[in-house]
Amino acid sequence: HWTLLGVSLLNCLLSTACSVGLALAFALTVHSRGTHLVRGCNSSALPVDARAAIATNDCPFNTTRIYDTALALWFPSLLLAAAEAVLSGRCCLVALVFQGIGPCAHSYGKEQV
Repeated sequence: HWTLLGVSLLNCLLSTACSVGLALAFALTVHSRGTHLVRGCNSSALPVDARAAIATNDCPFNTTRIYDTALALWFPSLLLAAAEAVLSGRCCLVALVFQGIGPCAHSYGKEQV
């Protein structure tokens, strides 16, 4: 039970950190309209809006769909990481109940007897 508690707590913390990081990246990208995504390109021909960016020889990647693709990948990842954090938190609570720790532990023990 202690292993379950430790692993679920660690996974909950890591999933929460991942969710916060993805939410921050998502918010900063939407706020800057994707200009940080094409920052590695040194071309002055790139427009301010990343959605209108075109592929140039000065950029090491194709900039035509980077804004939409990044958001389309980050949003489901954010939802899945948040769901993982919630489920890991519930698993941590179950491990606490199995150890007899927490508010539900005493009633759970009486029901089992």
